[in-house]
Amino acid sequence: MLAVNASFNPGFWQLHWRDGHLYGSVIDILNRAAPLAIVALGMTLVIATRGIDISVGAVVAISAAVAAWMIGGQLVMKDGVQIYVSRFPMPLALGCALGVALIAGLWNGLLVAWVGIQPIIATLILMVAGRGIAQLITEGQIITVYYPPFFYLGGGFLLGLPFSLFIVGLLWLTMHLLLTRTALGLFIQAIGINPSAARMAGVQQRLITVCVYAACGLAAGVAGLLLSSNVKSADGNNAGLLMELDAILAVTLGGTLLNGGRFSLAGSVIGALVIQTLTSTIYSIGVPPEVNLVVKAAVVFVVMLLQSPEFRRQAHAWVFRAAPGAPKGAA
Repeated sequence: MLAVNASFNPGFWQLHWRDGHLYGSVIDILNRAAPLAIVALGMTLVIATRGIDISVGAVVAISAAVAAWMIGGQLVMKDGVQIYVSRFPMPLALGCALGVALIAGLWNGLLVAWVGIQPIIATLILMVAGRGIAQLITEGQIITVYYPPFFYLGGGFLLGLPFSLFIVGLLWLTMHLLLTRTALGLFIQAIGINPSAARMAGVQQRLITVCVYAACGLAAGVAGLLLSSNVKSADGNNAGLLMELDAILAVTLGGTLLNGGRFSLAGSVIGALVIQTLTSTIYSIGVPPEVNLVVKAAVVFVVMLLQSPEFRRQAHAWVFRAAPGAPKGAA
C-alpha cells in the first residue's frame, strides 16, 4: 500500500521541516492513525479474553462531548487583550471525560463478567445508549472548542513529531510492561484459551474481565480526546462512528485471535497503521470514499478465512490434490 501511494504521489515519502516540526504524507498517516491505534490497544485485551466491545465508538463520542462541553472557550478581556478561557479547568475536564469513559468500560465489564450477558449484547446496549448520551450532552449540535491549549493533544508537536504519537507510545509501553513483567498477560491468555480451566486454577476471571473492559473504555476515552482536539469540536452523531469495526479489524490484522488466547499489542498498532494507509491509498488513487467500506469488508473477510482452521485445512487439501503428480486420495 505504501508502494501504491508512492506510485500515485511522487512526493509521498518527502518530509519537510517547517515551523519546528515535520510535515509530510507519512506524518499525516501516523497522526490520523493514533486514535484508532489507542482504541485497538484496548480492544486487544478484550478480544484476548474471548470478548468483544462494539461500544467503543459511542464511548469515543461521549468522551469528546464531555471534554468539549466542559472546556468550550469563552472570549474575555484580560489586561486589554482578548483571550479564550476554559469553562472549567482543563485538567478537570480531561479527568471527567476519562472518568466517564472508565465508568462506561466498567459497566460493560460488569454486564459480561457478573451478570453473564454475552459480550456482543452487553456492549450493544452501550453502543446504542452511549450514542444517545453523547447527543444529549451536545444537545444534538456540534460543540466547537475555542481553547488553544486543548488543541495540543491532537494537533500539537513534540520533538518534531505529532504529540499523539507519544501518547500512543506511552500507552503501548505501559500495557506492554504490565502484560510482560507481571502475571497479568498470562492470566489474560489463560482466560482466553479456556475460561473454565483458568477459573479452576485460581485465576480471578471475573475481576480481570471487568478490568479489561474498563481499560478498553479508558482507551476509547483517550481516543475521543485526541479526535475532539484535532477537529476542535465534538459531534455526538458522528464522532467515533464505526470506529469499533476498524478497531476489531486492526486487532485481527495484528495477529490476535478472535477466539481468545494469543494477542499482540504491537500487532494491533501495526494493524491500525495498515487501515489508515489503506484509507489514504484509496483516496490517493482517486477511488470514491464510499468504496473504502467495501474494501475494509473484503479485508475482514480474507482475515477471517485465514484465521479459520477449517478453511486452512480445506485449502491445504485442495492445493495438495491440485499439485502435479499427487496421487488420488492422497489428501
